[in-house]
Amino acid sequence: MTKPSFQQTQYAFAAYIRDPGHNPAPSGVKPDRAALYRELFFNNIMSFIGTGFPVLKQVLDEAHWLELVQDFFARHRSTTPYFSDFPEEFLAFLREERDNPQDPPFLLELAHYEWVELALALAEGDVPLPNAALEQAPLQCLITLSDMAWPLAYRFPVQRINREYQPTEAPAEPTLLVVYRDREDTVHFVELSPPTYRLLQILETQGSVQAKECLLQIAQELGATDPAPILAFGADMLRDLGKRGVVGVNTVELRSRSASPCRQ
Repeated sequence: MTKPSFQQTQYAFAAYIRDPGHNPAPSGVKPDRAALYRELFFNNIMSFIGTGFPVLKQVLDEAHWLELVQDFFARHRSTTPYFSDFPEEFLAFLREERDNPQDPPFLLELAHYEWVELALALAEGDVPLPNAALEQAPLQCLITLSDMAWPLAYRFPVQRINREYQPTEAPAEPTLLVVYRDREDTVHFVELSPPTYRLLQILETQGSVQAKECLLQIAQELGATDPAPILAFGADMLRDLGKRGVVGVNTVELRSRSASPCRQ
């Protein structure tokens, strides 16, 4: 079915605004006015993307950054009208549509790292309340991961990338992090050891787990003949994560098992 003429004009004008190099302005629209609309739209988008991804903008030279945002503006079909969701749309574009061999190999991971901070700041969920049992007897507790704590693994050390440091190859070992929102609604990033990351990964996958059993599983996975050092390390680790609000005690499930907040 042929679209009404006014809709054809709208589509033509939108195509011009997205990509004036391949789409002429609709007839009857003055070129200077069309160019002004194009500039206003594009500059707004570029401002929002630059605010959401300041490190990515910094590490790319001006021409590369401009080309990247123009590519997003021209080709990506956003699924939301909300400006606050644009960083996620940009991330989806990088993951699913962008294919430029001139991009640095860490581009997608760096963008994800920057997006996470905003996403977690806006996310809904609960941070575990302080629990004395987690400080006094952490290995005996049924522990759970905070809704506001996300374990992350990257090929590149994204937290170190800047104008001066831009690796061209991924290191042999991945970068393991947890990003979390604390009880004062401040977002933090913390680099993790492999055992700590594995513990948070298990919590993320399985939900509540008995701390000692989880640490014994990790010791077995590491091939440790004596689990005592892993348990000692794990106890200190759980105390620290509990203070930060990364992990908590599942008191609801525990009350259904016993009267104590932890199994003694």
